[in-house]
Amino acid sequence: MNPKGFLFSTADAAIKQHGRKDIALIFSEVEANIAGTFTTNKVKAAPVKLDMKKIKSGRGQVIIVNSGNANACNGKRGMQDATETVSLVAEGLKVKQSLVYVCSTGVIGSPMPMERIRPKISELISNLGNSTPDDVAAAIMTTDTFPKIVKKKVKIGNKIGMIAGICKGAGMICPNMATMLCFMMTDIAVEKSTLDKALKESVKKSFNRITVDGDRSTNDTALIIANGMLGNPEITEKSGYYKAFKKALDEVTYELSKLIVRDGEGATKFIEIEVKGAKNEADAEKGAFAVANSKLVKTAIYGNDANWGRIMAALGYSGIEIKEEKTDIYFGKVKIVDKGMTTGKDKEATEVIKENDIKITIALHLGRATAKVLTCDLTEEYIRVNAEYRT
Repeated sequence: MNPKGFLFSTADAAIKQHGRKDIALIFSEVEANIAGTFTTNKVKAAPVKLDMKKIKSGRGQVIIVNSGNANACNGKRGMQDATETVSLVAEGLKVKQSLVYVCSTGVIGSPMPMERIRPKISELISNLGNSTPDDVAAAIMTTDTFPKIVKKKVKIGNKIGMIAGICKGAGMICPNMATMLCFMMTDIAVEKSTLDKALKESVKKSFNRITVDGDRSTNDTALIIANGMLGNPEITEKSGYYKAFKKALDEVTYELSKLIVRDGEGATKFIEIEVKGAKNEADAEKGAFAVANSKLVKTAIYGNDANWGRIMAALGYSGIEIKEEKTDIYFGKVKIVDKGMTTGKDKEATEVIKENDIKITIALHLGRATAKVLTCDLTEEYIRVNAEYRT
């Protein structure tokens, strides 16, 4: 089951290599409300620059996306190629150019092979409806090892609406604004400013709190389209159904963010780091990220070494308020540090980190603020994947 009023298509444009679908179209049968978040990297790809201008209108209908080429750092040609792509799609679908959003992911610095993309746009349009969200999720993959898709039903009065989300991302993940690429579609009618606020809040607690390698992409984009084809009265923050919609959106973004971390390049372990008892939420988040991004912590966990000293060191240089003599650390349910000192339970903690799913809890005992960050271990395979990325 998919949200009402959305059609999908995919094609093989041989952007990086032959033999796989690498370009996709997401089309709403009606003009819709749209909201988005984008990379905070100062170096932004041409599609991001274009979409950031369009998103101010809060309206959209079409997303065209490709993998294999980021269309970043291509100067004037990059913007011309992105603009031409939008123009061709708008003309073919007979919609306004302002309603067409373009997204790209892949290698930075290589011009888009427009000679191969142009003929595929008409193919995408003629084949609308012949693909599924799963097909789109597969087409936008780069180093991903599996397609990422999450769907949630939402009861609105006597009707059942749907939020469907797809994303790609496995490396270059430390977004601080979105993720690599994420597209969410819903048939629930949601007012523009409400949709924007809901997305930004959901992203803050999901995509903004994941890290694979501490690198931030030039192309990070998350978009949500609400076409209202469920036929419900438009939801605002004051609506009785806002909480139900927001809860489902939070679940979609969080579950997608978990899939990204689980698929971290070369990863063998999924790690949740929770900092509790921080003076404020900013400290909790900053401390959790310091641990999550520590290559020493990540490699120790990969090697099944419960080296809690590396966690304490990361907390110490994170810049947050911390009192060593008050800090406790848990690996799973095993308390390995009590008031800044070892409990002598290294063997028990080592058994915990041999599992594929690991939770590390840090209790600072300085306040009531909490934050969770998702990450993964760092392996030799990560180096191999990225050393061969352009080949």
